[in-house]
Amino acid sequence: MTNSSDQTPAALGYLPNDPCFIEDPYPALARLRDLRPVIYDEPTHQWLISRHHDVNRLLRDRRLGRTYLHQATHEEWGRSAPPEWQAPFWQLLWPQMLDREPPDHTRLRRLVLRAFTPRTVEAMRPRIEGIVQRLIEKVREMGEFDLIADLMEELPVTVIADMLGIPEEDRHLLRPWSADITLMFELNPSLEYQQRATRASAEFSAYLKALLRRRGGAPARDLLGQLAAVAEAGDRLTEDELIATAVLLLNAGHEASVNGAANSWWALFRHPRELERLRGHRDLVPTAIEELLRFDTPAPIFERWVLEEIEVEGVRIERGQEVALLFAAANRDERAFSDPDRIILDRDPNPYLSFGAGIHYCLGAPLAKLEFEILFSMMLELLPGLEVTKPPKWKPRFVLRGLEAIPVRTGRQ
Repeated sequence: MTNSSDQTPAALGYLPNDPCFIEDPYPALARLRDLRPVIYDEPTHQWLISRHHDVNRLLRDRRLGRTYLHQATHEEWGRSAPPEWQAPFWQLLWPQMLDREPPDHTRLRRLVLRAFTPRTVEAMRPRIEGIVQRLIEKVREMGEFDLIADLMEELPVTVIADMLGIPEEDRHLLRPWSADITLMFELNPSLEYQQRATRASAEFSAYLKALLRRRGGAPARDLLGQLAAVAEAGDRLTEDELIATAVLLLNAGHEASVNGAANSWWALFRHPRELERLRGHRDLVPTAIEELLRFDTPAPIFERWVLEEIEVEGVRIERGQEVALLFAAANRDERAFSDPDRIILDRDPNPYLSFGAGIHYCLGAPLAKLEFEILFSMMLELLPGLEVTKPPKWKPRFVLRGLEAIPVRTGRQ
């Protein structure tokens, strides 16, 4: 499973730990897509899949899975079990629906799905509008602010915390925990990242268990209480699954949603003609959101295990291997999109893959789209002169790719 030296992913520019690649991965991803759409990457021990047709098909292929533990132990799979000191992280990850396969995945997703149906989410519109209105009023008074920390982080954290019933006085704890836990998702995470993720997992789990104990038998008015009632029934949800589900929802709301909004606005700032068009035609916001998530997805890569041998572009990939489905490459594939390196605000059709596909399609997609629609529409209306004061820097992360901060000022009103 080696490549000739001039055709390795690194030689083609795929360097997921390199700051220059993270800042603009698209030229390297285009080379992979055009020259080696299926290629083995030695440093990450993954098969990289970059064409839209292949990524879309494999997301729906039941011969691949997010886990292999329903079929084999780590040792039987030819891998070493994680070290014992990482137990708090893995005890939080493995029970999550995102890392389970049917029938467990089906059971867990069904329990949470009713909170994220389009009808249920639409009923949240007035609450979300109120949150955004308050946040924008605050930043308008500031004049200069960080678009991420002062506006975009606040919205999804508040909404998910409301849904779960997290007390307001505790919400400042959530984002640091989420940021540290998701460090473990990076390719070949450093020892520091592993330690931070493990420590945050232990603290987050302990907090949620203590919160549930404090609430005791209080009526189930929120999602956390409803899930706790199911867990107490003892037949459909364990306590570990309850805690893991709550953390999954919070992490997804924090990391993917915040990065999605921030990456989208940074793309607009870099393409002022499209930004001005959107300011003049706010009816384009719904399709613009889809297009911006295609153009610069916050989730460039999604990993799956090969449970049965597959063949992709004539290349056989054996059971036990890991594939990296490159959403960022697939979303810019000229075989699926006309003029893929342009932002086309009313692009139709737009079969982008940023929310995934198949049984693991993002449960929170309706909520994320509603939050973005309200946030973007109100920003365009109430912050018409918003402008960047200093070019932002990218976090040293590729799997969950996002910016450190976006310094802005309100400009003309």
